Amino acid sequence: MYAVFIGAGLGFATWASRIPQVRDILGLSPATLGLVLLTFAAGAVIALPTSGVVVHRIGTQRTVAVTALLFAAGLIGAGLGTALQSIPVAVVSLVIGGYGFGTWDVAMNVEGAEVEHQLGRSIMPRFHAAFSIGTVAGALFGAAMNALGIGVLPHFLVIGIAIALTMPWASRSFLPVTPPDAHDTEPTGSPLRAWLEPRTLLIGVFVLCMSVAEGSGNDWIGVAAIDGQGATAALATLAYAMFLIGMTGTRWWGTALLDRMGRVTTVRLSAAIGALGVVLVVVAPVIGIAMLGSLLWGMGSGMGFPVGMSAAADDPRRAAGRVSVVASIGYLAFLLGPTTIGFIGEYTGVLRALFFVAGMLALAFAISGVTRPLATNSPAQQQSQPR
Repeated sequence: MYAVFIGAGLGFATWASRIPQVRDILGLSPATLGLVLLTFAAGAVIALPTSGVVVHRIGTQRTVAVTALLFAAGLIGAGLGTALQSIPVAVVSLVIGGYGFGTWDVAMNVEGAEVEHQLGRSIMPRFHAAFSIGTVAGALFGAAMNALGIGVLPHFLVIGIAIALTMPWASRSFLPVTPPDAHDTEPTGSPLRAWLEPRTLLIGVFVLCMSVAEGSGNDWIGVAAIDGQGATAALATLAYAMFLIGMTGTRWWGTALLDRMGRVTTVRLSAAIGALGVVLVVVAPVIGIAMLGSLLWGMGSGMGFPVGMSAAADDPRRAAGRVSVVASIGYLAFLLGPTTIGFIGEYTGVLRALFFVAGMLALAFAISGVTRPLATNSPAQQQSQPR
């Protein structure tokens, strides 16, 4: 289970770690870069509304096995487009990669929620910590590729092949998702019915706000360090790695906070720390303080997505549909964040545009009460839900 999350993080950070080089090779302005970044998110958003149906019908294991191959193909294609200096090839490949990544993400989160329910304690943030471990490894490997002067295509080719070979094997250990209780006469209905549930939609908005912070850190910290602080490519990638380290540590050790303080207090604290980190990145006079801000930004962003996934999956019978809805809304962040910051940055510079992220974290703080565990009629389910 951990290996699948690590693989997803490694693949995503492989792309994110080379964004400044892709920008330079393709000659993209901030606004155009925002649109190119949008295409990966667009592929994920296209996939997500129906991903719950796919997972419901073919299961989490087969879904991950197939969609990891799609992501790998898209990553390699993006490297090829960069090497050919072809924006259309890169864009089409990013859409394919985003499509695979989005469905892969829903499937592994549904599986993670099932493991959490069977254990009866908070574990989802640790799975997302594994994702973050993968992103740290990807970012550090990307920094090494930059320092050694290795091109984008060979970098993406190596990682893409590794993902294609290992993820179908790693997903074979998945548990079967628990079917509805045969004695439960309440119909679960189609997974698409979750789109009509107010609580599910509000959890989605919360995840959207937190995902803007997470996604903007992935996309823009490296660019902001270069443009705003005059950092080298290697230092900019290191600043991005600090963001990922903060996120990883919070997700790994944050399970204790969740069990002790509950979801709502934990995510409110996270949003406040994240906003402070964003402000430090913007106003930092030197790259060292910006790196500290990147660390706090990562720490504050870390708990939002996994807590939202757990809240969406409080009822295992409806987990696939609800996780799909919340992920679909959350992934709008990867449409909203890059384009908004890119266009604002066109007029104010990338650094000042990052104040938008602090505003989204403030909104997440305000609506975080929606993550409170869902009351159920089943004592067994009540005992399995983290506070």
